Amino acid sequence: MTSGSSTSDPQSPPRPPRITARAVWAGVVLILIALVAGVLLGRIGAPGAASMPGETSAEAGFARDMQTHHNQAVEMSILIRDRTDDEEIRLLALDILTAQSQQAGQMFAWLSAWGLPQTGSEPEMAWMARPALDGEGEAHDGGHSGMEMGDTMPGFATPQQLQQLRGAEGVEAERLWLELMIAHHQGGVEMAEAVLERSDDPLVTPLATGAATLQQKEIDYMTELLEARS
Repeated sequence: MTSGSSTSDPQSPPRPPRITARAVWAGVVLILIALVAGVLLGRIGAPGAASMPGETSAEAGFARDMQTHHNQAVEMSILIRDRTDDEEIRLLALDILTAQSQQAGQMFAWLSAWGLPQTGSEPEMAWMARPALDGEGEAHDGGHSGMEMGDTMPGFATPQQLQQLRGAEGVEAERLWLELMIAHHQGGVEMAEAVLERSDDPLVTPLATGAATLQQKEIDYMTELLEARS
């Protein structure tokens, strides 16, 4: 068999189109636009000094950790757009990376407006182990108080899982991305619900409520897409 025979074999499965430099640049531009828009929104809505959250507050911890969580969702969405030509998957991935880039920009701006560093002095997820606003040690809906300081973020993909996604293509990549993103969104909803139990900040609560609602809708949609590929 010659080296070129595989390209002419009618039995060879079609490969998804290679991502072009122009497409990569377009994706980078979209993310930058979303980030800048989020930063501007966060600065416009930032509260006065009298109501600024402190360094170890639930609001600050949420803003830091959810940025990290969102950034991984953006990374995974870029990966799947490079590995499939399915329009439903590609459009959903674009929606996720745009929305989560914008929200990450907003949370970055909050911390800047609050005069707080982007990296906290406590381990990640420490805020999620604290009591709810009502002072109870047990969370109302999700058992969030079971978190321990330094626990891994809920739904966060491991380096091994990300590497597996990088090596997949086509329907295999679609299934893996959907499985990872469903778990990731479930973790995001858990984090949003946890901060709502620990904060009444007028800046933080609308974003957390909106994020939880949107991600739950996307979980339902991704579950349907995954079942169609079983």
